[in-house]
Amino acid sequence: MSLNKLTIAAARDALKKGDVTSVELTEACLSEIEGAGALNAFVHKTPEIALEQAKAADARLKSGDAPAMCGIPLGIKDLFCTKGVPSQAASNILEGFKPEYESTVTQNLWDAGAVMLGKLSMDEFAMGSSNETACYGPVVNPWKVDERQLTPGGSSGGSAAAVAADLCLAATGTDTGGSIRQPAAFTGIVGIKPTYGRVSRWGVVAFASSLDQAGPMTKSVRDAAIMLGTMCSHDPKDSTSADIPVPDFEAALTGDIRGKKIGIPKEYRLEGMPAEIEKLWEDGIAMLKDAGAEIVDISLPHTKYALPAYYVVAPAEASSNLARYDGVRYGHRAKLGAGEGIVDMYEKTRAEGFGPEVQRRVMIGTYVLSAGFYDAYYNRARKVRALIKRDFEEVFAQGVDAILTPATPSSAFGLGEMADADPVAMYLNDVFTVTVNLAGLPGISVPCGLDAKGLPLGLQLIGRPWEEGDLLNHAHVLETAAGFAAKPEKWW
Repeated sequence: MSLNKLTIAAARDALKKGDVTSVELTEACLSEIEGAGALNAFVHKTPEIALEQAKAADARLKSGDAPAMCGIPLGIKDLFCTKGVPSQAASNILEGFKPEYESTVTQNLWDAGAVMLGKLSMDEFAMGSSNETACYGPVVNPWKVDERQLTPGGSSGGSAAAVAADLCLAATGTDTGGSIRQPAAFTGIVGIKPTYGRVSRWGVVAFASSLDQAGPMTKSVRDAAIMLGTMCSHDPKDSTSADIPVPDFEAALTGDIRGKKIGIPKEYRLEGMPAEIEKLWEDGIAMLKDAGAEIVDISLPHTKYALPAYYVVAPAEASSNLARYDGVRYGHRAKLGAGEGIVDMYEKTRAEGFGPEVQRRVMIGTYVLSAGFYDAYYNRARKVRALIKRDFEEVFAQGVDAILTPATPSSAFGLGEMADADPVAMYLNDVFTVTVNLAGLPGISVPCGLDAKGLPLGLQLIGRPWEEGDLLNHAHVLETAAGFAAKPEKWW
């Protein structure tokens, strides 16, 4: 078996035994990346850094003091600031920006001995569900069933494609409204969004600060548990970071969920949902029931307001977060003609630097925060958000341990297929995922089957706040029962 195809767990065990070195693992991934240009997943490659880190990891492994992630080659989403390496958030406005500091998440990974293969493409500023808004051009899903090129999902599409194609052993992603879970479902991998505050946001380029949360994108639930444990930490540099001990998530994977209550929300049974997704959901319910869980019907009555509330709150926060990109201190600055002043520089810089989707969201956000509309839109959306959070709290208060829903309303669609559609059609991709961000809960997408065309489909489990271990255990049971082992056939 090629080394790049290993899971984190298998690689960790092989490294500890001395059957393989981190340098060998890293070289296998680097050569795979070189041959995968057609996927357009890696956009800033860092082979020198990777080999240097791998050598250091091998020395650490030899000395016998090595954490689980030591020597594991990873891809890093372009939203994480990495010292001295382009960190562009897939936007022209940050062209040439190389931070002088390391994000807390990547620092935690490097401290544990992980290896950086390079930066992965994404939707510009994490705004998008198809990875078509990147300044690097679209990422291509490694799954192919006809002549079309398919989307890997977004915004963490580069991460999803790279993991699914075995270009790296795992990758970091971020999730503001489904940006880890939807691409994971589209590419047949596992993606977990932890509880808001579990992972530091410091050094991660902000989209919507009250929703953004980083998490791992991996080949298995066990890998997600291992990597999440390294990414999490309390961080005084992030005021929303929770000072809660990080448990051993891998130890929580007992595979026993007897007597656990799984809620099935009736509001997620959407009109016009494909029969295949309906069937997958039913199969998932049956699998958890067979494992000894108790299935209960629940109601989350404010679900129907989640998308509109999200598409008010997220752009509002984005418009204020993106105000700092003005051409003054870093990134792109527009060339000015004679007699043009500072306002012209701001306007030109932002018009040249931001792509159409980012411009659209900044405009929406500025509009909903403006004096005449603040109460009508932003304040109302905040109140709806509180009601959505309360829906979940009430369900958990009834003893429900986890909630099972579809991850996406469809399998991966073709690149460009949604381009001419109304932007709202694209936003509907997030219909099952945004509630989890609005409520700050942990959610995980687990690949559970293929549709009739042969494309992967995922199911989502939503957990109680701070109980990622329990959530991962439910996901582990679902993963084992579904037995999903399909991989894309190599065409790139």
